[in-house]
Amino acid sequence: MSRKMKNKVITNLHIERIASEGKCLGHHEEKVVFVTGVAPGDVVDVRITKGKSSFMEGEPVKFHEYSKERIDPFCSHFGICGGCKWQHINYDLQKTYKRQQVLDQFQRIAKVDIPEVMPTLGSEKTRYYRNKLDFTFSNKKWLTIEQIQSGEDFDRNALGFHIPKMFDKIVDVDHCYLQGNISNDVRNELRTFALANNLSFYDIRNQVGLLRNLIIRTTSTEQSMVIVQFGENDQEGIQKVMEFLHEKFPQITSLLYVINTKGNETFHDLELVTFSGNDFIEEEMEGLKFRIGPKSFYQTNSEQAYELYKVARDFADLQGDEVVYDLYTGTGTIANFVAKKAKQVIGIEYVPAAIEDAKINSQINGIDNTLFYAGDMKDMLNEEFIATHAAPDLIITDPPRAGMDEKVVQMLLRLNAPKIVYVSCNPATQARDVALLAEKYDVEKIQPVDMFPQTYHVENVISLTLRK
Repeated sequence: MSRKMKNKVITNLHIERIASEGKCLGHHEEKVVFVTGVAPGDVVDVRITKGKSSFMEGEPVKFHEYSKERIDPFCSHFGICGGCKWQHINYDLQKTYKRQQVLDQFQRIAKVDIPEVMPTLGSEKTRYYRNKLDFTFSNKKWLTIEQIQSGEDFDRNALGFHIPKMFDKIVDVDHCYLQGNISNDVRNELRTFALANNLSFYDIRNQVGLLRNLIIRTTSTEQSMVIVQFGENDQEGIQKVMEFLHEKFPQITSLLYVINTKGNETFHDLELVTFSGNDFIEEEMEGLKFRIGPKSFYQTNSEQAYELYKVARDFADLQGDEVVYDLYTGTGTIANFVAKKAKQVIGIEYVPAAIEDAKINSQINGIDNTLFYAGDMKDMLNEEFIATHAAPDLIITDPPRAGMDEKVVQMLLRLNAPKIVYVSCNPATQARDVALLAEKYDVEKIQPVDMFPQTYHVENVISLTLRK
């Protein structure tokens, strides 16, 4: 983009529709303009921030007309922390767009014949629906322009979320509407305690400081797990923090900590210490119990996860005599959920700790027709593995956002399973994989499921049948 275009203000731009990644778009002089923080039907002045020959990006600087689709955001942090992009858009339109997003990705990327995309299955809860949140301690609290210009001396310690595109700036969260239960109380009380006791908040740039990260997990069974990451091995400070949490919140059923002096916040390769309670929490679904450890993945919207897995099970249409491969099985939630309707379920997952949880989940539920293996999918799912196990009648795959490795897709094509049920948190990579699977498979059903209200993310379940 030429320098003269940057910071140029386009006046009276009509916002036409929602685009990708939560942005909306309009047209100016035959160019697409992507705009953040607006809704379809708004008429705004837009300051251009960047662009190329065929499009521009910008931010609103003045609203002339407000859309009828617009609603008032309910969170004081909306527009700052980046956790919720769509609080200003009514929920029915959110669901409509999420369906359109799936349709667009399949038409643009997969380029295969598809059935009608079913309406998005909405979440009953649109607030307090998450069961897991990560908060970051920082000595670089984000300040508003007004605060900076005031000349006042502000305390820069914060506990909250990263500002989008600013890795070292943290918005100090007062109340978050994503997670209920004890989440807000634990975060706010711990911050107050830390400030009162002069405990150091982490310096992200210099990687020093005691308090680094706070993870809170909750379940529909009212169990809770709190994990504190410490950036220094200061046993006196660690003991002080953990004793405070234990005494202030005796209802915490799993209280753990980890000392992390690495360059990032991941702790899958680190030892966690159980300060009090169990080293796991339990979720329930249709009478089944699922044990979740500190390193385990579990869908972050528990109630909607049940709806998601029911869709997957319905698409599978198991009759009781099938061998099922459950790829990217995690803690074996889907595997154990469908096991009673299958002859055998074989789950594969990269994280060893998750596989141990999957095995325990089968044991505590009296399920004896599951097998679980830990390893990289593209290495595990090979000719030798297939030769030592029964061929699959059904494959269920629920990969991470990056989708399936091409080697895995090629193996699925060699397996010739009559049906594949593909659960995805990223319709774009799902559509890419479907384009490859289209060599042998047809898309039979498509069901978007909204796991994350107030955001542009959508889960999608499809069933594919082997072409005869």
